[in-house]
Amino acid sequence: LQKLIHLLQATDDPLIQEQALITLSNSAAFSVNQDIIRNLDGLSVIGGMLSDSIPKVKEKALNALNNLSMNIKNQEEIQVYIMQVCRNVESAPLNSDLQLAALRLLTNMSVTSDYHHKMINSIPCFLHLLSEGTERTQIQVLKVLVNLSANPAMTKHLLRAQV
Repeated sequence: LQKLIHLLQATDDPLIQEQALITLSNSAAFSVNQDIIRNLDGLSVIGGMLSDSIPKVKEKALNALNNLSMNIKNQEEIQVYIMQVCRNVESAPLNSDLQLAALRLLTNMSVTSDYHHKMINSIPCFLHLLSEGTERTQIQVLKVLVNLSANPAMTKHLLRAQV
């Protein structure tokens, strides 16, 4: 895992980055590896890949963070990327794998109300995707909206959103 994280930092080759991110994502399926990746500063390295200009690299980074977000301590570190992930949802091509990967991460990060406030500005986008997206996109957006709606503090933001 340490070598994969170092490889991500050392290379600019998108194909190598994608493969390293896929391997880290698969490794994150095991809870012990989630802690190891966090302790090796892997979350910030992977999070840094969200700024990459290559959509496939961003998508793989989002998938890795999604798998890593199943851990409360990891969520505490991943939450700094929520607004950037929301921007990815808004700027990604409609119904793209990149958009879906970002929505999946937001679904996990919205299971508890701790980070809902960071998603408020994206509610109009979520509602737009609900009306314009394919069934896969709609289902993922609904998961985020259901999580947000479970928080009473979000009621006025959800009801007042400009669609």
